[in-house]
Amino acid sequence: MSSLFSRASGLLLHFTSLPARPLGTASDGQPGTDGPWSAGDLGSGDLGPSAYEFVRFLKRSGQRWWQILPTGPTGYGFSPYQSPSSFAGNPLLVSPALMARDGLLKAEDWHDIAIAGSGGSVDWSRTQMESSASKRMELLRMAFRRFQHQRQDLHGHLDQFRHEQSDWLEEHCLFTACKNFHNDASWNDWEQPLRRRDEQAIANWSEKLRVACEFEAFIQFVFDRQWQELRQYASANGVGIIGDIPIFVAMDSSDVWSMQQLFELDDTGNPTVVAGVPPDYFAILGQRWGNPLYRWPEHDRTGYAWWVRRFKRMLQLCDLLRIDHFRGFEAYWEIPASLPDARIGEWRPGPRDDFFRALQSALGGSIPVIAEDLGYITDEVRNLRDRFHFPGMKVIQFGFGGASGKSMDLPHHYPVHSIAYTGTHDNDTTVGWFQSELGEGSSRTQQLIDSEKAFALRYLRCDGSQIHLGVLRAVWSSASCVAIAPVQDILGLPASARMNTPGTSTGNWAWRCEPGLMDQRVGEMLLEVTDTYDRVLG
Repeated sequence: MSSLFSRASGLLLHFTSLPARPLGTASDGQPGTDGPWSAGDLGSGDLGPSAYEFVRFLKRSGQRWWQILPTGPTGYGFSPYQSPSSFAGNPLLVSPALMARDGLLKAEDWHDIAIAGSGGSVDWSRTQMESSASKRMELLRMAFRRFQHQRQDLHGHLDQFRHEQSDWLEEHCLFTACKNFHNDASWNDWEQPLRRRDEQAIANWSEKLRVACEFEAFIQFVFDRQWQELRQYASANGVGIIGDIPIFVAMDSSDVWSMQQLFELDDTGNPTVVAGVPPDYFAILGQRWGNPLYRWPEHDRTGYAWWVRRFKRMLQLCDLLRIDHFRGFEAYWEIPASLPDARIGEWRPGPRDDFFRALQSALGGSIPVIAEDLGYITDEVRNLRDRFHFPGMKVIQFGFGGASGKSMDLPHHYPVHSIAYTGTHDNDTTVGWFQSELGEGSSRTQQLIDSEKAFALRYLRCDGSQIHLGVLRAVWSSASCVAIAPVQDILGLPASARMNTPGTSTGNWAWRCEPGLMDQRVGEMLLEVTDTYDRVLG
């Protein structure tokens, strides 16, 4: 592939939003969506046939990039930004259809697994999402039993995988097995010897839960095999994957449990201060994320070894990485753990240049990174970004707020070395934004909403009936080297298709794309816009 930041474009769509489809064979011999391995809908997308179909859609429509959200296991609320591991893959993304293709599942395993009435683009209830997860885990257990007794030919490959990923895999497997044994209780509620990682306790629990640990290793092995196969297919079709690396990790994670000295915890293992951001455009109370903060001097003492391992693992999976909350490396908002929201806190200095110099040294040169520099950004944050030549992000929705062409968030001001977005997973859809009205908790007045809409119509030179296409053309026409749109915005979907509302803990991460929406008509429209603004790579 040519330079990472050649003029190009792409789409943002997380795997879970893909339609769950049966397994067939496409014309190029790769997984297709017309085949026999179908028990109905398993509730969400995964690394299987629909992912391959989406790669083919990207290629046909002239797109170079597929941007995704974090792919680790999800915690409470199914948020990909609150994962119990910064290194592991999400078991719910493992494709049962591909396991069936590889002989790890059989047709009878699918009996009664489908989730009735779950198809389509709907806002699932938590119960439905949990049902989907349990059924997928049931299929993984079936596949593991077949792997143990009938697929000895794969055992050597698993052993090799465990050796290659030993710096995180065994800790993750033991953490997950212990958490399941303790009925999903947080690790800082476990018995003290295990909580504090007494050497003998670790040895005893590793032996006691040996089979459970082997199951977790099997899951990660299958995830990695399916991921690498998909990534190779995407690369062969000229499509790169933009991954997402959150700056913070979940409190209840193998990362924190196994490396407690790297985090701001008290003697009982509870956080003393937590992460978040002060009040802003998205939330009038700020956002209290609750992640434990880092002991940066301790990271510095180790040469940022944990971070180096984390980046190396992510670059085994993706071509380019978006660092979520980049500004936290310059300064981060520290909230006392006892407070309920983010209004009270203080800015604390991050590791700054030392951190990125350590990464450069360990990774052998430049780091393929997009800096998520949205929100409250200072000159110091911009200077840190620019010293390491990271492109920042530009989101057109933010540009209409002042109803003035002077906003640096409008496309005519975008620098070449930037990534332009119609919106992100945290924004409302373009149509939803344009149709929005004054609501509870909103930081915008009705007058501001009306002025934004009027200015947007004037800027985009459209009547609003297809506002999403006006926004798409404006972003694609910008000087930014890369332009990205969530799939919802090329389809013109309303607010019900929104992926996440920052500052809320329910109703997020559940949107799915209905089968057939990304059809030939949509692909031809996207190709025409991409070609018009010279974003189709030769």
